[in-house]
Amino acid sequence: MNQTESMRMTLSDVAALAQVQRPVVSMWRKRSAGSAHPFPKPVALNGRLELFDSGHIAAWLTDTARGNNREAANDVVAFTRIPGMTADGTRGNTFETLTALLTLKAITGNSLTQLTREELLDAADECDPDDTFLYSEMEAAGASLVSSAAFTDRLVDSAYNVAGAFEHLLAARFRDGLKEHSATALTDSAVGLVAAAAVELSATLGGDSVFADSTRGGSDLLMGVVHAAGEEAPVTFLTADDDGGSSRLVRRRLRVHGVDCGQIHLDPSGEFAVQGHVVHVAQYPSPGESGMGGAQILAAVEQLLLQMDDQQRAVIIAPARVLCDPPMDVSLAALRGDLLRIGRVRAIVRLPQGLLRTKPREAQALWVMGPSLTDNPNAGRWTMVADVSTQDLTEDVKQDLVSDIIASMGTGAMVRAHAFRFARLMPTQQLLASKSLVPAPPHSSVGMLTGAEAALRIEELGRLLHSGESPPPQVVTTHDNMANQADSIQKLMTYGVLKHIKGNRIAEADLNPQKGTRALGPAELLDPHNAPHRYISLLDLAANYPASRLTQPDDVVFCTSPRPAATVDAHGGSVVIFPAKVLRVDAADPGGLLPFVVASDINSLSPTDKAWRRWRLRRVPEAQRRKLGDTLARLQHEQQQALERLGQLHEVATLITDGVASGSLTLIDPSSNLAEPQTKGTQ
Repeated sequence: MNQTESMRMTLSDVAALAQVQRPVVSMWRKRSAGSAHPFPKPVALNGRLELFDSGHIAAWLTDTARGNNREAANDVVAFTRIPGMTADGTRGNTFETLTALLTLKAITGNSLTQLTREELLDAADECDPDDTFLYSEMEAAGASLVSSAAFTDRLVDSAYNVAGAFEHLLAARFRDGLKEHSATALTDSAVGLVAAAAVELSATLGGDSVFADSTRGGSDLLMGVVHAAGEEAPVTFLTADDDGGSSRLVRRRLRVHGVDCGQIHLDPSGEFAVQGHVVHVAQYPSPGESGMGGAQILAAVEQLLLQMDDQQRAVIIAPARVLCDPPMDVSLAALRGDLLRIGRVRAIVRLPQGLLRTKPREAQALWVMGPSLTDNPNAGRWTMVADVSTQDLTEDVKQDLVSDIIASMGTGAMVRAHAFRFARLMPTQQLLASKSLVPAPPHSSVGMLTGAEAALRIEELGRLLHSGESPPPQVVTTHDNMANQADSIQKLMTYGVLKHIKGNRIAEADLNPQKGTRALGPAELLDPHNAPHRYISLLDLAANYPASRLTQPDDVVFCTSPRPAATVDAHGGSVVIFPAKVLRVDAADPGGLLPFVVASDINSLSPTDKAWRRWRLRRVPEAQRRKLGDTLARLQHEQQQALERLGQLHEVATLITDGVASGSLTLIDPSSNLAEPQTKGTQ
């Protein structure tokens, strides 16, 4: 590696250095052409990716005063490409060499630029005599070790300290194609949640905090624990003694941050043993085994469970499809059930999508494990379950979820005394019998009134809204809890009482605002009163879209993005525009479903809840279904009349305002027949 090669950057890197958006750099490049300070020309191509000399870029930013970073010339090294790295990451040994050199610099505190290759290796041998974390990486660099050392010093100067430079290289793993180091990377919010839970669990054990990660290569969670525990809290870390590249990177990262750690001996079968008060943290698949399948993940969890005793706790994060969702394989369901029967899984939490950087659509889940409920027979065992898959992991959400998790470690009396925000207790036997370990929570409305309160309020509103010729709905209070009659859309479709129909892909050019059959798409669902009407001719529909279908009366038309929204197409005959969809209740066997209730349940969902097959819909007792349908239809008709009257009142107000203000109309006193002198043109 030479210095020329080491100092290259892309336009995206330039934007990050200048602290601007990427399109701004393209605008600079275009507008500066032909000026006294043209944007630097690329010096190389990496495939189709243009590479620029970072020295030229730094000088151009300084000369033109472009961007928002006045220290760009000093910071430029931190935004260069990892030296020697190709787009597909095939020269990843450069990454290993640089992180090893940074670790050496952190331990010795000395400059590396003036040292020869032999001196660098001698220093590495002194710091790592057993070659557990950095000597091999430096030796493998060969003749490029000296130039890499010089680049390391410049990188530290640019990042202001060794730890910052190390974290910069880890952040660059995504842009530089280092798949081994990026395939399992979690977002900061996910790491923060696991770390916060681990630190709080450790506090309940008493004594010094000891955290263990027996996976191959998981350092993000350990660093999260370092930040969550704080600088003043004494903590001890135990990591696997595996000699793979990812595990050695963990040890380098901890040393750079000044954290010493012991080792957990893993035998070839993956078994290990840890004694004393310990909190285990783990992510599956781990960075060193990113190709783990569901069976391998559960086998690793089993090893962890079997070596635990009542003095230990554990927080693991893994794909929800493995830990809690209905498994695709019967053998996986059986293995997962065996793990639950051990009795140490005290909490199961389904997390939202987007927590795994490279797989944003894959939901994650937590298992929190603690003392077994050996005093209780299987029939008396319970597990705390929580579904926060529709929540953003904000600080208040994480704090309340961790509080629920800590409460789940207590006795039955302690659990009953805790006010859970997200969690609920499920008998373990019931979990074993269900396909999904975290059923979606029953439908509930914020601020829902009790039956008696609702009845009184309905009576009061009835007196205010209805005249004697239009009596209000009559209700009485009952004590039946209907929450247990809610089911997911997926289950209702399996029962056959609900059918899903895709929307039609219609070109916007074929829609018109005047005549034809009504079109319903996301725009009409999200703003039904103000969105302009759209239509399509039935002749055009038949000619251009022969496979299209029209709605039937009482179809529920809904969308998921940008938020869940739904309406009931009472008359049918509409064209549903994709990505909107249709839910059709079976008229012969509705299974307690009522279209108006279905639409209401969808409209009350969280804006972030996009997993429509998991939405839970309330079912109405058959004896009440027809009465509720008739009442809601009448109320909807009155709502429409009120909206029409509101529009008419608005129109009257507009006409009067414009007429009087322009002098074409004159208002008269209604109590008098005498009009004020009329303006010309007034009738």
